[in-house]
Amino acid sequence: MKEVTTDWSKKEFKAYLLLYAANANFFESEEEQDLIHDLVKDDVYKDIHRELDKDNDYQRIQKILHNIEKFGYKRDDLDALIQDVQTVFNADGSVDTLEANMLRALKHLL
Repeated sequence: MKEVTTDWSKKEFKAYLLLYAANANFFESEEEQDLIHDLVKDDVYKDIHRELDKDNDYQRIQKILHNIEKFGYKRDDLDALIQDVQTVFNADGSVDTLEANMLRALKHLL
């Protein structure tokens, strides 16, 4: 299989990760979208969202793992990313079962 690479900045990667998380329950709430929009400009948000939409789940995970390695994230950095994912899940006031399962999977993956 072809190696997955990206030319993202850290902010773009974080937007991808948070959009991936926001899609855990197949629905992005307005609050989740607003939170991610606060991170990146509208055009970047749209580009990252388009890329996420065209990727399958395997490609998404490979891109996440690639960027974690590319940017040299350490344990504290990964913990901060997990906190950011948790913030996205809490943005609409509740964490459903799919989101809780995604959080567990990301903690294991990262």
